[in-house]
Amino acid sequence: MYFDSHAHLDDRRFDGDRDTVLAKMAENQVTGMMNVGCSLESSRRSVALAETHPHIWAAVGSHPDDADHVDDKLLEQYRALSAHPKVKAIGEIGLDYHYEDVPREIQQRAFRMQLALARELNLPVIVHEREAHSDALEILKDFPEVTGVFHCYSGSWEMAQCLLKQGWYLGFTGVVTFKNARRAVEVVENAPLHRLLIETDCPYMAPEPFRGRRNDPSLVPLMAAKIAEIKGVIPEEAGRITAENARRLFRI
Repeated sequence: MYFDSHAHLDDRRFDGDRDTVLAKMAENQVTGMMNVGCSLESSRRSVALAETHPHIWAAVGSHPDDADHVDDKLLEQYRALSAHPKVKAIGEIGLDYHYEDVPREIQQRAFRMQLALARELNLPVIVHEREAHSDALEILKDFPEVTGVFHCYSGSWEMAQCLLKQGWYLGFTGVVTFKNARRAVEVVENAPLHRLLIETDCPYMAPEPFRGRRNDPSLVPLMAAKIAEIKGVIPEEAGRITAENARRLFRI
């Protein structure tokens, strides 16, 4: 029923109990998951995980924190990984200006290079964007053929309207369950349900009442329940529709 559209189950924090987490997913009716790469190493792990589990798919790409490693040689390796039938997206890619460990111009260059790869391969993208709203939108103007999802959406309703008009989806993590998540709630209230995705971003972003603990895909129904509450539908309906959205976006 539920689809976790953004997870990092390959993360080393799951090395001790990954099989247990996978069993909990099944117990909680989480029947699909997109495992997302942040670097070449994690992208390879994502593909390996997807290979061995029929309900898991993979995305490959470099997070903004890894942008200084993005060059033609790395793109060639992502191109090769993308030939695998379980790879359904390029990501997570984008811009993150919160810490700026990697200079903005390097992040922007890596973002553009990976958007170009997605365009070449006709794949959707998974965008990580933090405190870089205007630059992200400006770069995307040069890639009108490329769409995907802004994961862990943190922008305004005004920005969301621009993205929705261009065919993008918006992903929401456990943040939407937080008491101070006014902006996220406003976007969910106004956006059409058929353009929303739910995600854990595990091991991060655990929802209430598990905030601060390690997150995992078995908790994604809690995001569906919160979105259902906001939209005035039953949780099962929110779970079904957001799962359909994920499968449509990723062509599963």
